[in-house]
Amino acid sequence: MELKSFKIGKYTIEKPIIQGGMGVGISWDQLAGNVSLEGGLGVISSVGTGVYQNRELTAEVSRFGQPKEADNFYSGDVLKVIFENARKICGDKPLACNVLYASSDYNRILKDACEAGADMIITGAGLPLTMPEAAKDYPDVALVPIVSTAKALRILCRRWKKTHDRLPDAVIVEGPLSGGHQGFKYEECFLPENQLEVILPPIIEEAKNWGDIPVIAAGGIWDHDDIVKMMELGAAGVQMGTRFIGTVECDAHENFKQVILDSTEDTIKLLKSPVGYPARGVRTHLQEMIEENTAPKIACISNCVAPCNRGEEAKVVGYCIADRLSDAYDGKTESGLFFTGSNGYRLNEIITVKALMHKLMNGEDS
Repeated sequence: MELKSFKIGKYTIEKPIIQGGMGVGISWDQLAGNVSLEGGLGVISSVGTGVYQNRELTAEVSRFGQPKEADNFYSGDVLKVIFENARKICGDKPLACNVLYASSDYNRILKDACEAGADMIITGAGLPLTMPEAAKDYPDVALVPIVSTAKALRILCRRWKKTHDRLPDAVIVEGPLSGGHQGFKYEECFLPENQLEVILPPIIEEAKNWGDIPVIAAGGIWDHDDIVKMMELGAAGVQMGTRFIGTVECDAHENFKQVILDSTEDTIKLLKSPVGYPARGVRTHLQEMIEENTAPKIACISNCVAPCNRGEEAKVVGYCIADRLSDAYDGKTESGLFFTGSNGYRLNEIITVKALMHKLMNGEDS
């Protein structure tokens, strides 16, 4: 089966592969820029840009050892630098930004991404009913929500059409095998009726009711055969995150990559999260410390996600997600939180983005 290009809004994605937005610091300028350069869609994560200490920073950001409050944890100044660096790699090829709907100050972060040069915004971690309002001053920026059910897409389209006479430029369907936060409750992630190959076709049918909205499949997709399977089901393209961790250009710390390389099927688990959704990652010493009540002290400094309620939910689950993801970015294997999709244990090599894109488009042995 030929893997064809497709359009999101006015932008053509040459190869139907979207690199998932992974924060903190997993998909920033180097990874996203190189994926777009190779014809896919690179996605810069807006999460935790204030901890991005390895590039030129403004004094306002760099004077903090740890980002304080949402306006520093989600730094518009640093996001702009990340986009500038990515553009040096991919030029004017399409480049996206992932902005979590659960983020504190969501509207401001979305606008910062548009100002930084994002061609499209991808939003999950909640149903982004107010996304068009946040983006109303940027009509050329494509809007791509993430959903898990046909009902959710129907509710979203009705609201967008009524309030802003706008529809999604594409929609991502994420099944419960993805890395990071899920769109289902813990028990629901294991039900057969919630798996990607089951939820994808009804969402494609719902999308047809609203016009020509391309549907992108995500969650547990690993290789060329998986991509073909999803496109045979009617997807216009796929989104893949974990596979791109195994690239030279991935912005993650080498220790982060090694944690995924060392993971096994038994160590990749659904974990509790202060965001209010289960999240998939590698069970490490951090989870043991949480169970033994010896994990690092919780003090809400970053105010990163609204559902955490300024650290109240962090205390319930036993850890601050901003601090632990920041530790993972810094390569601290004892206290870091390492998200991965269900297939992360299959990662066994670090190759270039160019080589990976070739494998995904043509098959592992091509």
